[in-house]
Amino acid sequence: MKKLFFSLFILLAFSVATTAQKVNPAKWSWTLSKATPAVGETVDIIFSVDILDDWYLYSSDFSEDLGPTVTTIKLKENDSYEAVGGLKAINPSKKFDKEIWNGEYTYFKHKATFRQSIKILKAKFFIEGSYDSQSCSDVSGLCVPVKGNFSLTGAEKKNDSSIEEKVVKTATESTTLTPVVKDSAVVKTDSVIQADTLVAEKSNSSVASETPTLPAEQESLFAFFWVAFGAGLLALLTPCVYPLIPMTVSFFTKQKGGRKLAFLYGFSIVAIYVLFGTLIAALAGPGFANWLSTHWAPNLLFFVIFVFFGISFLGWFEIVLPSNFVNKIDAQSDRGGLIGVFFMAFTLVLVSFSCTGPVAGSILIASAQGEIIKPIIGMLGFSLAFAIPFTLFAIFPQWLKNLPKSGGWMNSVKVILGFLELALALKFLSTADQVYHWGILDREVYLALWIVIFSLIGFYLLGKIQLPHDSQTDKVSVPKMLMSILVFAFVVYMIPGMFGAPLKALAGWLPPLTTQDFVSSGTSVKTEGDANFPKPKYGEFLTLPHGLQGFFDYEEAVAYAKKVNKPIFIDFTGHGCVNCRKMEENVWSNPAVLKRLKEDYVVVALYVDDKTELPKEKWYISKDDGQEKTSMGDQNLDFQIVRFNGNAQPYYCLVNPNEDKGTLAPPKAFDSKIENFVKFLDEGKAKYALK
Repeated sequence: MKKLFFSLFILLAFSVATTAQKVNPAKWSWTLSKATPAVGETVDIIFSVDILDDWYLYSSDFSEDLGPTVTTIKLKENDSYEAVGGLKAINPSKKFDKEIWNGEYTYFKHKATFRQSIKILKAKFFIEGSYDSQSCSDVSGLCVPVKGNFSLTGAEKKNDSSIEEKVVKTATESTTLTPVVKDSAVVKTDSVIQADTLVAEKSNSSVASETPTLPAEQESLFAFFWVAFGAGLLALLTPCVYPLIPMTVSFFTKQKGGRKLAFLYGFSIVAIYVLFGTLIAALAGPGFANWLSTHWAPNLLFFVIFVFFGISFLGWFEIVLPSNFVNKIDAQSDRGGLIGVFFMAFTLVLVSFSCTGPVAGSILIASAQGEIIKPIIGMLGFSLAFAIPFTLFAIFPQWLKNLPKSGGWMNSVKVILGFLELALALKFLSTADQVYHWGILDREVYLALWIVIFSLIGFYLLGKIQLPHDSQTDKVSVPKMLMSILVFAFVVYMIPGMFGAPLKALAGWLPPLTTQDFVSSGTSVKTEGDANFPKPKYGEFLTLPHGLQGFFDYEEAVAYAKKVNKPIFIDFTGHGCVNCRKMEENVWSNPAVLKRLKEDYVVVALYVDDKTELPKEKWYISKDDGQEKTSMGDQNLDFQIVRFNGNAQPYYCLVNPNEDKGTLAPPKAFDSKIENFVKFLDEGKAKYALK
């Protein structure tokens, strides 16, 4: 029923997405830091942005070359004031993105504040300018350019001061600004806006980040819960924990009210682990968490810790807590009653620490990388897997007869976990390497290490490698043989990555393809043109993926489409659009989709955030907002809004080059299902053939 409801919700969201796509995720307002500044005084223009839930706004203080649109403010010069310094972003969050941007950017959620210092030169001053920013959704992955104009007027305070009020219409919000008078200064704020339509499309594709790998935060937490749950099950099978199950269960079966005490025991285990997660979450506030995820020091520390954990699991040494501390806690369990049961659970946690500590610690480190709630979710999943078996076996003690006996297989579980810890350690070293451009762990080096580590796991499962605490055996069990087949299959999958294969299933774990010394052709090429295809305008700095030939100027695409008698595939995209790249990597790359794009359509990619200034003779006043459009990105966005009533990206439209209105199929936003995209392209081709 839950899946059916979710499917219906996605279907409804998609139907809405194809009919109305204009979204207004950020509301700007502005004021002066001092209402009546004197001539010669320096004050700040304070820009405040209210950001809708599940959306974020890129800040102003990271490199423009990274990709996302950096927030900018442009002031129109006049003799009543002058700018002092540049735009300042107030306490933005930081994030390192390894999969898409390969760099650190800054952003705001819920509320953004920027300050621009100015010096007042005249008693009566008039300040005006424009803002340019970009807001993206955590849920749908859509990105929306947010632009507009602002103005402030003021004068020295007088008894009969006159106030000039001016109505300004923003470029993307199309809302009237309402003046608010404070003394003799005018503060203009956006009127309350409501999004025409907010599209909440859930995505099934993976996302890169230092933290979640799915575009929707809810899905990321759900997936992380099950990863932590699986880790708890593995920890349960280690030699420090597994033998304790029958010993603990026999205690409860002999007690009065044993089943109730067993429930309390399981609950106490969960509470203890979740308490640790809550403490980590309290320490890992947004700023600290982002520092953890990007700075070289914590990432190198985590790398060393994971290696330390891994070597411990391989059998070189054991991590144990001081025996005096453990004994004191164990003594409290003899008190009986509810308190005794709680301390018995605490004792279990401490006694099993040498096996569970590295696993639980790994979850806490991974979850503290940028998310406040994630450590709690991680510990909840881990502890539930840990506590449920103890509780169930206490309630149904007869099940103990069916448990496998303790033996050497438990150490095998521990050793495999050790190899996995070593593999995961590379993620943290890779993050530091990418942030600071050390170049010590490029993609092929990372892959080579993973291939070796997982090959060792395969040989270990086959009994070809013996480690200190392993039991001698002459035969390989069927389960180990099957697991070794899966491991070696994974190794074979990774090998083509050494020669440039994209390895999409590992996109969130590997360094970017751009760090690889040798890459297969066809991933992304500049469209240079050939004898049958003209060299496109802007092709010297814009690219299409997968070797596609196409255009970056709509008029040029129309002329060519008429010549070859094909419909046009318009890709409204952006340099800062994460889901645009994901569509290209995961959907466009599919042979069925790529074949249709190459053979059935003339492709034109229209970047809505490109800052390339156009010649003056191409400037025009928009019919939508009355503002002059001077850059390539502004004109492409205006074209999307006016012609297709959309302002979010990615956004795909199929049109007939011989018609000025209408589309061949309902426009499509982000959709990771390949069959849907194929159907979309086929529908447009079929309708074009009828006209």
